[in-house]
Amino acid sequence: MTPAAYLDHHAPDLTALLRRLVRTSTVNPPGENYDMITALLADELTRAGLKARRYTVPSALVKKTLPQEQLGFSRYNVLGKLAVRGAKKTIHFNAHYDVVPVSGMWRHGGAFSGMVDRGWIYGRGTADMKGSHAALLLALRALRATGVTPRMNVEVSFTADEETDSALGAGWLVRHAPIKPDYAIVMEGGEGNAVCCGHNGVVWLNVTVHGRAAHGSVPHKGVNALEKMAALVRALDGHKKQLARRTFAAPDGKVMRPTLNIGGIFSSGEGGKINTVPALASFSIDRRVLAVETVAAAERELRAFLAAAVRKIPQCRITARKVSHNHPTFHRPAHPFFTTMAGCVERVRSEKSVFRVSTGFNDMYFFAEELKIPTLGYGPGGDNCHAVDERASVKELVASAKIYAELLTTFAG
Repeated sequence: MTPAAYLDHHAPDLTALLRRLVRTSTVNPPGENYDMITALLADELTRAGLKARRYTVPSALVKKTLPQEQLGFSRYNVLGKLAVRGAKKTIHFNAHYDVVPVSGMWRHGGAFSGMVDRGWIYGRGTADMKGSHAALLLALRALRATGVTPRMNVEVSFTADEETDSALGAGWLVRHAPIKPDYAIVMEGGEGNAVCCGHNGVVWLNVTVHGRAAHGSVPHKGVNALEKMAALVRALDGHKKQLARRTFAAPDGKVMRPTLNIGGIFSSGEGGKINTVPALASFSIDRRVLAVETVAAAERELRAFLAAAVRKIPQCRITARKVSHNHPTFHRPAHPFFTTMAGCVERVRSEKSVFRVSTGFNDMYFFAEELKIPTLGYGPGGDNCHAVDERASVKELVASAKIYAELLTTFAG
């Protein structure tokens, strides 16, 4: 039996594994059940024939990095290794196991049911990105069961906190774990016939507008922070227009532009009441950074625009705190690693592949820019990432598993 035939026959095993992963809620923040999920993943790596170890991020670093309300939640990263006799190169597969919080009314048994319906498996993390865990683990299991040896040494990491800033996840792994990869695949960013060769970065700011409280019957005696915030938000339309003129052409021909999302989080200060002039108002800014920009320049530009806008609004005073950032990355997909992966996608899917740059960020940056190795993104993906009724296609899960197996038996570096 070939690995591909094994995967077709064992598709229900892939679905069952993904259901187990989804049922273990790993919502971040705060980072719940990391202990449980990493123990499960380490066991699955061992079952697939790898030597697996779970690494606990030092508590001093956790305390230094995380906000106070998350300090009771430990951070773990899992690393599996398979040494292949005679192999000179090593390929590294990476996926994060944390998921974003849940909201809204879910069908199919709730956000962590893992219910299967008409070829789709539903639940938080199915698409982003526990489906990739299951696909890779079944691919490795298929190679072992059919006696097919990979052409490279294999490393697999399952890491924490990508949905925040990856500092204690992939960032910690590439700086402290005993890995020596020559090539890396982050198992998201590309899907279907698209192989990811880069991604946008991001700068997150939280802007607080400071006013002065007063009784609602005499609003002229106060400074309404909400009104000042509204004026500032309107002024930011000007920055959006500036950014829209900046472009980057991705290899697939898509023209990309920086974006600004305002107010994913917004709130008033303490003491808010319907008959009180609000003394504080805050909102968030999500600035997506093109692959040809830098985080530092994007932040400087945004802060300069905010400062100039504030000067034009009477009695407006703000503080802007950086929440986090993630760097962009991009490399032209000319290396044989990229072209071989594209060929694997084409053979399995029977369609022409393309190279794309992801609008979202992922952990490719750490491998591509810090380790300086060829890095691509590919996984099964899915629908409704970060939204209600997130789901992954069983057909695509199996296809991705076949592509991983094909790459492992095709490319030797």
